Amino acid sequence: MADVARLAGVSSQTVSRVSNGSSGVVSETRDRVLAAMKQLGYRPNSAARALKRGEFRTLGVILFTLSTTGNVRTLEAIATSAAEQGYAITLQPVAVPTQTGVRGAFTRLGELAVDGIIVIMEVHLLDAATVTLPPHVQVVVVDSDAGDHYSVVDTDQVGGAHLAVRHLLGLGHSTVWHLAGPEGSFAAQRRARAWRDALAEAGRQAPPPVRGDWSAESGYREGLRLADNPDCTAVFVANDQMALGLLRALHERGRRVPQDISVVGFDDIPEAASFVPPLTTVRQDFAEVGRRCVAGVLRQIANAAAEPGTVLVPTRLALRASTAVPSRR
Repeated sequence: MADVARLAGVSSQTVSRVSNGSSGVVSETRDRVLAAMKQLGYRPNSAARALKRGEFRTLGVILFTLSTTGNVRTLEAIATSAAEQGYAITLQPVAVPTQTGVRGAFTRLGELAVDGIIVIMEVHLLDAATVTLPPHVQVVVVDSDAGDHYSVVDTDQVGGAHLAVRHLLGLGHSTVWHLAGPEGSFAAQRRARAWRDALAEAGRQAPPPVRGDWSAESGYREGLRLADNPDCTAVFVANDQMALGLLRALHERGRRVPQDISVVGFDDIPEAASFVPPLTTVRQDFAEVGRRCVAGVLRQIANAAAEPGTVLVPTRLALRASTAVPSRR
């Protein structure tokens, strides 16, 4: 800074004001200081400035896996929204979803000096008495039913599942089978419960669900069972990856989609429109989830107080060619 001041012919205090973007420096002087900075390769010490302001312009993100489409797209949306607000993100994976793992992640992010934390909590933890998040930390939780205790952002899992089931029943199917996600997943449980409730509201019997692990391989494995059931004419699948595996199983068993079996997925991944046939699916607005997560944690940072409650981002049905009126037998 002293070198810049000498070259520009100004005081070190003026250099400091220019580097901090402060007003009160005439444009000619500012230009001279900026030219001296460029010539000398001077860059302000962002860490020192952050310590002085008590603001690091960084958000921490804790999550348990990057193997699911929902987590990857949510993380991408958070990073994009944070960058638009002038924030970077620091990712902290947790290998095992336990209280010890969560506590350790918060400790590490605290050492890295972040302003707030977003937790992508796709498994049931916060509803367990032994699992809590640290107090006095600015936190927003994604994909959880812990809105009574924390600030939560989630897509409308129930509304999306209802859209899928009502669409299939509206086409004339007598009932809808369900290829569910893993039992420990909050989203999978919420979608399965909504599927069952939608059938009950329509006065239809819910068939026994089959369960995968979000992967296309598990969709194929369980899809073979559904393909061999002649009573199955419509399937609501808990995510698009498993729907892809189901489509393969149906094809190998000679069950035509949608003539013999209609299929609806969940997520609307970018490849869904390129499936054979193009997949009807429930679209989640991950960009809006990311925006609301970042807005929520920044609001907490500004007010230093978290308000418990759940913000739901609406879902909608993307209609394509994998559903149709059931064929007459």
